[in-house]
Amino acid sequence: MKLKIATVLNLLLFTMMLFAQQQINVSGTVTEGATGDPAIGVTVLVKGTTLGTVTGVDGTYTLSNVPADATLVFSYIGMTTIEESLNGRTLVNVVMSEDVQALEEVVVIGYGTARKRDLTGSIVSVNAEEIANRPTTNLLSSVQGKVAGVQIVNSGRAGQDPEVRIRGTNSINGYSPLYVVDGLFSDNINYLNPADIESMEILKDPSSLAIFGVRGANGVIIVNTKRAKRGQTVVNFNSSLGFKEVTHKMPMTNAAQFRELYDEQRINQGLGSFDYTDWQANTDWQDVIFQQGFLTNNNVSITGSGERSRFYLGIGYTAEEGNIKHEEYSRLTLNLSSEYSVSSALRFGYQVNASRTKPTDAKGVSGAIKAAPIAPIYNETGELLHTLPDFQRAQVWNPLIDVETRANHSIALNHRAAGNIYGEVDFLNHFSFKSTFSLDYAVNENRGLSPIITVYNPDIGGAENLTTSESVSQSKSTRAVAQSDYILTYDNSFGSHNLTATAGVTTNFTEYSLLGASRSQNIEDIIFSVPDNDINKWWISSLSNKSMSNNGSQYKRFTMSYLLRALYNYQNRYLFNASYRRDGASVFRSVGNTWDNFYSFGAGWVASEEDFMKDQSLIDYLKFKGSWGVLGSQNTGGYNYPTYPRLESTGSAVFGDNIITGYSIQYLPQNLNWEKTYAWEAGFEITLLDNRLRLEPVFYDKTTKDIIVMLSGFSGAKNSLENLGEIRNRGLEISASWSDKLGSNGLNYAISGNLTTIDNKVLSLGRGPDDAIFAANGIARSLEGYPVGHFFGYKVAGVYQNREDVKTYYPNSVGSVAPGDLKFVDVNGDGAITQDDRTMIGNPTPDFTYGLSLNLDYRNFDFGVEMMGVYGNEIYRTWDDPTYAQLNYLTNRMGRWHGEGTSNWEPILNPSRSINLINSNYFIEDGSFFRIRNVQLGYTFEADFLQKVYLKSLRLFANVQNLKTWTRNTGYTPEIGGSALAFGIDGGTYPMPMIYTFGLNLTF
Repeated sequence: MKLKIATVLNLLLFTMMLFAQQQINVSGTVTEGATGDPAIGVTVLVKGTTLGTVTGVDGTYTLSNVPADATLVFSYIGMTTIEESLNGRTLVNVVMSEDVQALEEVVVIGYGTARKRDLTGSIVSVNAEEIANRPTTNLLSSVQGKVAGVQIVNSGRAGQDPEVRIRGTNSINGYSPLYVVDGLFSDNINYLNPADIESMEILKDPSSLAIFGVRGANGVIIVNTKRAKRGQTVVNFNSSLGFKEVTHKMPMTNAAQFRELYDEQRINQGLGSFDYTDWQANTDWQDVIFQQGFLTNNNVSITGSGERSRFYLGIGYTAEEGNIKHEEYSRLTLNLSSEYSVSSALRFGYQVNASRTKPTDAKGVSGAIKAAPIAPIYNETGELLHTLPDFQRAQVWNPLIDVETRANHSIALNHRAAGNIYGEVDFLNHFSFKSTFSLDYAVNENRGLSPIITVYNPDIGGAENLTTSESVSQSKSTRAVAQSDYILTYDNSFGSHNLTATAGVTTNFTEYSLLGASRSQNIEDIIFSVPDNDINKWWISSLSNKSMSNNGSQYKRFTMSYLLRALYNYQNRYLFNASYRRDGASVFRSVGNTWDNFYSFGAGWVASEEDFMKDQSLIDYLKFKGSWGVLGSQNTGGYNYPTYPRLESTGSAVFGDNIITGYSIQYLPQNLNWEKTYAWEAGFEITLLDNRLRLEPVFYDKTTKDIIVMLSGFSGAKNSLENLGEIRNRGLEISASWSDKLGSNGLNYAISGNLTTIDNKVLSLGRGPDDAIFAANGIARSLEGYPVGHFFGYKVAGVYQNREDVKTYYPNSVGSVAPGDLKFVDVNGDGAITQDDRTMIGNPTPDFTYGLSLNLDYRNFDFGVEMMGVYGNEIYRTWDDPTYAQLNYLTNRMGRWHGEGTSNWEPILNPSRSINLINSNYFIEDGSFFRIRNVQLGYTFEADFLQKVYLKSLRLFANVQNLKTWTRNTGYTPEIGGSALAFGIDGGTYPMPMIYTFGLNLTF
């Protein structure tokens, strides 16, 4: 009997051993519990090993050679991790559910990560996949209209960076945010490939910005590029191609209209008639210079991992033609990363992003909108470009001189490499220490040829040189940034208390240098001309030093910082965080202000976790939050060494036979220090109706103090550079979204929107309310009590209709007036038109900005529409200013005043009437607009088909960008940027094209 029992036990044990050693193939489908949709990108790992995979677009997965008694781990950010024991099963289907502890999304913050639910400020994550599928060379362009509080001004020019302002213009010295790429501080991200972006977070509130010290006041955009993930080797290929074209042209007069207006103008000026014998053309110069441009974007990436190491390699190539003929832009990018785990507690790795960029030889549109339409393009033989009429010949050239004759005569090549090496160790259960060394090195080279320009002039019946010399220019700039970070993190939960504490030391060294030179020779001195068609001869050594110029600039800057941060919550319900950073910088060392402190506090209450919220079903999640802090700005008043003013010539004196030049310092530097922004915000986050509706309103207030201002001296005293300015920005941000599904296998849809109000005001610029700063020839003014860079001039009441009107209206001491001239408003009510009647006539800062999006998903089809707009801002038009030459006319001038009662807005045609050219709201246009920014339709192929062709996923898409814009301005686009002191001024802004692209996303 005992022998039988032993035999049975041995057989059972043998069977279990065989079962344990058996290798099986496992497959299944992972779906989302809330919607029933396939769960894409879920990580499936064999517990305790590195064997794993990720689910495809249909939610399916397959694993080979898995032990029959293994346990599979299914995980995804925002979802509850699930473990399934196989017990010999070969089919395992799993339903993933959202983590009910709400908003477990992990976001990147300064020097670490955190759960979004634990934060007390405004950090917005941008979907990286949406960025990758847009036809743009700069990923920030695709963010336009998506994030509350972030105003982005795009350009239609190929390769040009967008302008970004986060919660308004904080200072007269700059507005650009800080970019942090894989932990490295940067001033721009134009070298990154959008397809290489893993995540992007936009930080706006004081509790998240104070940790960045003197770089945080204008907001921070954190970008992490893609890195290797655990699992099998995956190859991705993304490609798109398309076309772009200008769909909106300036409303300029044709030849017949031009002759009508110009003839009338000459009569008004008392001039004789113009001889049009040689000027019989009807040229639309805009059609002449514009083209349909081609663009393509191609990316391939390989990612894989072994037992201890993982790597990622991404290569991208972008080529784009401009809206103007012969403009070409191209960029080659590389993203490489690797990480090696010595053990479960010790890791080393590196990350590199590099680019080689050929910027476009950018041309402008001003010539095409200023040139008279009566001029031919070429002479009769087509060999020479035709000159323009003598009334504008000296100031305005045939537009094709720039577009064709000088096409690609400026050759630029930019190289940039940025990366880091790091080591990270976990110890004592709750501690980790990471050391990172980063380097960003950029070299920009440029050289060009300015050839002698020859055109056909009918006045002499032959060729004429517009220039009498040729020149070669060459420049090279280098910029190196070295950064080191030493970060210690403590993360622990004890009872109901959760704490994440961070301490660190960081250094940053920046060095920049520029060298430039040019050489030229007059036409009478030319023995050997520089070949116009041989770029290998376009060097300054090709010409002698007889006529030359040289220039250069350089600077160095070093900062060292200590930082502390604590994120604490009690029962996931009561939240508190604090940040502190002490920055030391070389820039103010000479005046004893090397060090300064920046800090913030934030608090939150997750009210939905309270017991009194448990018995209701309307609100799923509710969090109240607020923060306050002191942020820093690295603005130095536009000077690299503000405490060391340059010497400038102040005249000369004669001592005997010697003439001695006198020098004095440019200004008197006072006790200079960093500009500081005192900011606070308060708001709440709420999720309703089974997580379908989400709302997040936030009120923000930022006051920047100690702004560096150049004050004019009194009674011959020197100007002084002082910390005296103060600017306030405040407003309301609202973000909302609704997502739902119609039917069990029906249509998934999501609607989202955001709105931001902006109230910008200068509180002080110096000694008193009369200290004003003017820019753009007096068009833009910054003054206490008004917005930054508002437009300054006279308000127009109408047009003088007759001499009696001139006689009875207020006397005008600004200039002489006659019938047909603009009539200004007596703003101050003193009974006369004087310079004191100038006032604010427009504001380039909008009252509010907004964005809307709609996304539909039906079976294998997806459809998305993005819309955005601004409201309440003005544009100042300058491109039609005729003070220096006779220009083509806007078609609006067909409605000019040419007799009593003919117009009460468009003045008489007579550029000698200077009163009509003075800054006034006659040149103001409405800058509000609404744009259908992006429309995309995609189709994802079924998994059954993909398996037959050995693919993991395949998606085809068609995209239209800038489909339609509703605007009231006359320019090519209402999006007009500028500096902190002068923006929204339209001097002939580059067109914003409509772009059609078709592409595919392929995964092997």
